[in-house]
Amino acid sequence: MDSALSLHRFHFAFTITFHYLFVQLTLGLSLLIFILRTMALRTGNEHYAESARFWAKIFAVNFALGVVTGIPMEFQFGTNWARFSKAAGGVIGQTLAMEGLYSFFLESSFLGLMLFGEKILGRVGHWFSTMAVWIGSWMSGYLIVATNSWMQRPVGHEIGAGGEIRLTSWAALLFNDWAFWQYWHTIMGGVVTGTFVMAGTGAFYLLLKKHEQFGKTFVRVGVTVGIAAALLAAFPTGDQQGQLVARHQPVTLAAMEGHFETQAGAPIAILGQPDINKRKLDNPFVIPKALSFITHRQWEAVVHGLDAFPVETWPDNIPLLYYSFHIMVGLGTIFMAIMGLAFVLQWRGTLYRIKPMLWVLMLAIPLPYVANTAGWMTSELGRQPWVIYGLMRTSAGTSPHVSSGSAMFTLLGFMGMYSLLMMLGLFMIWREIDHGPGRTAGSHH
Repeated sequence: MDSALSLHRFHFAFTITFHYLFVQLTLGLSLLIFILRTMALRTGNEHYAESARFWAKIFAVNFALGVVTGIPMEFQFGTNWARFSKAAGGVIGQTLAMEGLYSFFLESSFLGLMLFGEKILGRVGHWFSTMAVWIGSWMSGYLIVATNSWMQRPVGHEIGAGGEIRLTSWAALLFNDWAFWQYWHTIMGGVVTGTFVMAGTGAFYLLLKKHEQFGKTFVRVGVTVGIAAALLAAFPTGDQQGQLVARHQPVTLAAMEGHFETQAGAPIAILGQPDINKRKLDNPFVIPKALSFITHRQWEAVVHGLDAFPVETWPDNIPLLYYSFHIMVGLGTIFMAIMGLAFVLQWRGTLYRIKPMLWVLMLAIPLPYVANTAGWMTSELGRQPWVIYGLMRTSAGTSPHVSSGSAMFTLLGFMGMYSLLMMLGLFMIWREIDHGPGRTAGSHH
């Protein structure tokens, strides 16, 4: 692999991973703020309105950083991936333009009203503005995921005379079955992040014994929504996403699972280290026949291993793909356990007093970020060596006239700028958490 291609890939991976750190929290918080606003409207209790205001500030910081880090990515299609843009621009331009025109404008216009329009709009009008922000952010998510899904499973297109890809069915692009399941899996991942951040912040306040009423509300809302999101992220959304990979990208499935040999009644590897040269897993810990059942719903079904496919179609970094997938699944299981246990303790009325559980909730805040990043790495590494699966190889999509030196120069520049942005963002979020909610209502303890 030539170094310019590697750098173009790493450049895009770096910017998109960094950008998504902010996006996943806004996907989760937009729903949670709407829930808090609904509770405020139904009960007339100022406490819930104040809770929503507090999280709206944190949402705003994340939103701003998401926008700043998101805009350069669209330009990278032209700067680093010119041949891909020339070939596929007529398809992906549709969904990306819709995302900018409809959902981003909806979300950003109403975000202003959500943050500053409470007195003007009145209670019901303000509730509607939080709903619009929530719908806008989830709509944005759909159009972006639909773009990605088309690259995973290209549908509704034809190849023109000049090799360009033309869209023949707008509906096929928007309602790709891959997009449906990938979208809900992505959204649930975002909600898991939002709920862990909210519950963890609440646990932090309870452990410090400050803003305790708010702390209890944050833990209660976070855990209640969090258990549902953690379960839905695994089943049906994650499960259906896996079925689609098995059907349309069988070589990816084999690499993700470290499944080297085709066999009936294939086992699933919970642990193990893939050895590509020897084509086997070292130190495997397997559940017999589970892979056949999960992918085909039959215990004895044949699952193709990597040996069934030409080596040049294998994903080009199988160990990283394998570990990303296993980290995502492992953490997803841990999330169900943490939220499940917290939910039971909350139901029994003892959660706020059990310090070890509060510590777990607080210290688990970074884990959904790791899981979401690992999930997207699984999706993107799994598609390799294709940038558009089965249609265009990644090596054919780069900009031929951008040297490795130029790519390295901009990559280092981005890394420097994004490090500063991250420090600024964390400082602003920490300042809000340190001040705590309840300032405007005069209930500062």
